Order: sequence, then structure tokens, then C-alpha cells
Amino acid sequence: MMIEATEIQRHIRQLAVGIGVRLAGSAGEQRAVDYIVDQFKAAGVSARTETFPIMQRDVASQSLKIHAGGVWKAFPCSLFSNTPGTDGREVEAPLAVHDAHGENDRMDLSHLTGKAVLHLGSHIESAAQYQRLIAAKPACMLFVDVRYPGTTALADGMFPEYRRRMGAVPTLNVAYQDAWSWIVAKADRARFCVKGGMKPATSTNVIAEIAGAGGAGAGDDGPVIFLSAHHDTQADSPGADDNASGVSALLAAAPVIRGMGLGCTVRLISFGAEEQLSVGSEQYVRAHRAELAQRGGVVINLDSIGSAMGWFELFLLGTEPMQKLAISRAQARGIWARASSAAMPYADHFPFAAAGVSGMTLLRPNCAAGRFFHHRPDDDMTRVDPAIIANCATWAAEMAQALAPWTKPQLVPTPDPQTQAAIATYWKDLFGGW
Repeated sequence: MMIEATEIQRHIRQLAVGIGVRLAGSAGEQRAVDYIVDQFKAAGVSARTETFPIMQRDVASQSLKIHAGGVWKAFPCSLFSNTPGTDGREVEAPLAVHDAHGENDRMDLSHLTGKAVLHLGSHIESAAQYQRLIAAKPACMLFVDVRYPGTTALADGMFPEYRRRMGAVPTLNVAYQDAWSWIVAKADRARFCVKGGMKPATSTNVIAEIAGAGGAGAGDDGPVIFLSAHHDTQADSPGADDNASGVSALLAAAPVIRGMGLGCTVRLISFGAEEQLSVGSEQYVRAHRAELAQRGGVVINLDSIGSAMGWFELFLLGTEPMQKLAISRAQARGIWARASSAAMPYADHFPFAAAGVSGMTLLRPNCAAGRFFHHRPDDDMTRVDPAIIANCATWAAEMAQALAPWTKPQLVPTPDPQTQAAIATYWKDLFGGW
């Protein structure tokens, strides 16, 4: 049994080219949702949607100028989702560098008050560190994603829970090499202007159901196996790899799994708002927590699996037999993944883990920091290999088939105390806890 690369290519082309940018809450996301629902139904699989509230990034224009050597020069930038604009006003402030790797230990950050803070670091994983930054009342933050020393301003976002609890200031992503040039030139001031920002909207999860064919695990009380991906993208990115690759795998796997006649329910979910930190997955888990406690089996999540050159990583949170099965099945397909049982919170399996459900995420990086086209406009059809994605989709379908006979007690994860503590800390800090 092998899923065809031509099917994968058809789906990616429609999502990344026919639709393009699919920001959560936007018309682009809605077109993707409609396409996914139609394709599930065409495969003979029933599908429904669940919506949930978000803040949508809606930017009409954004600009940044840096002053160095007596001259102002314009540079590209990208407003973080979940941070405000400037209501179209140009704001000027002194420039100050903040080394997030060391200076986050400084309790007094008052030297950043009123400054345009050049923040050397990507995500702020500590709510306490973010609170200190916001309490310093900077004029704005200019984030330098030090994982990618490139010439393009990546798109990214602030965690919704941080914004809800502690607020936000205008936060712009800037290119690493641009920031380097500012430091070398001893730049001293910044001017920034953002028309638009965030507005209330809704995002959508698409949920397709393949009922069990009878026997152990079938019906309304047996364990559910989840296959998942996310359909939304970052700003200005068509997201061919991140994550039309995973969605195309779900769509291509659906008729194959339906034809297997498995003895348990398989639920395929395309999540919205993953790029705001797995908000769709979080919302699903919160809405269905009681069912997950009764029937939650395993979630197999596919995210950015199509890079033409690269290697695989498999994050696993679950029982040791389940982990061994996932690794051995992957290797049988030539997917020699680097496996980890660390509590990695940046994928859609993590909220399930917080709810006590076993899970895994398959990724395909191509550089030490992840993917060199991560969250960029050039995450397009030239970056992905449909044959690689088809092989991953086949592995996911075979995993569902292999796990179908397992019972709920066999699937309940028993992570070590250190991993449990890490899951609880991430869940509280980044998602707000239960």
C-alpha cells in the first residue's frame, strides 16, 4: 500500500498556489477550510467544522526606519501576530539592544523603558521573563530570530496567553543581517509605523471521522486514533511545507484508511491557528477533554514533512511500546528519524499530551535550526518533494492500522516525572493551564 505522490502534489498546489497565504481568521484560511472539507467528502469521509475565537493579524501597511551615521534608512519588517500596531502613527524611539540569552536574568530592565528594543532571540518561553520586558514599558520590540542568520524578515507571533495576561507592545520581526548591520553602524534610533494590527475573528478546525468497522475498539466507547496537521500559515507565506505538506498527507491518507476497515475510530483533524501556538489543537482539547479522558488513544501529527533535502525528527510522548512501534514502522519506510521523548510544546500533539493522551509529531528539518525557509514567502512548491510526503502519509496510515487493535489502557502514556513536570510547566506558562 503506497499513497501516490501525484495526489499529494494536487493538494499542495491548491493550498499553496491556488489559495496561498492562509492566516488564521482570514478569507484565505476559510478557502482552505472549504477545500479540505470538500476533499474529505469526495473521499467518502464525513467532515464537520468547529470554530473558535482568535485575534486575527490584519495589517494594511508596516514600515521601519533605522538611524545610523546621521542617515535614516528603511528596512523590511513583519508585525508579530497578537501584538498591536500604531494606529497608522509613526513612532520614534532610541534603539537599545537586549541579549535575551543572558540579560533575561536581569531583574531590573528599566533601561529599556521607552526604547525600541532590539531583542536578540526568538520565542520567550518564560512568562516571568516576558512580564519583566512588558513591565519595562518599551516603545516597541524588534525581534531578531537568531536561529536563522538570513536577509529576510521572518513572520512570527506572540503567544496569545502572554498577550491576554500581560499585554503587548508593537513587536516587529527583522532580518538577522539587517540587525547585524545596525549594530556595526552603531545605529541609535528607530522609527516604526503599523497601520492595522489585530482584530477579533474566528479560526476553524476541520474534523473528519472514519468509524470503526466493528470488533474491539469500535463504536462509541473504544479508543480514538487521531491523525492531524494544520492548515494555517504565517503572514506572507504560502506555506507549501508549513503546512500544506501535512494537510495533503491527511487528505491523501483518508480514503486509504477508510478502505482498511479498521476496528476503531480514526479521526483526522486539520487544525487552525497553529501558528499562534497550537491554538486550534488547544481549543479542541479543551472542548473535548471529557471524551479524551474516556477515549483518547494516540495522536499522530504531521507538520512540515516535505523538505526536498533534510532529515526527519520524531517527537514521541507515550508508552514505550507505542514509541518503539512508531520508530520501527518509520524505519521500515526508510524514515530514519531522530527520535526524542522531550516535552516539545511547538506542535499540535502537545495539548493532547497535556490532557494525558499519547502523541507524536513528525517533522523534516533541513538545517540545524529547522528549515531555512521557515515562515518566509519562499516556502513554496520548489521547497517540497511530493514523494517524500506521500511516504510519510503512508507511514501515518500504517500506524493507524497497527494501533487499531490496541485498547485504551495500552495507550495511556506514563512519562517519567521530569517529562511530566516539563509538560505541566509549558502548559501553564504558554497556554495558561487548565
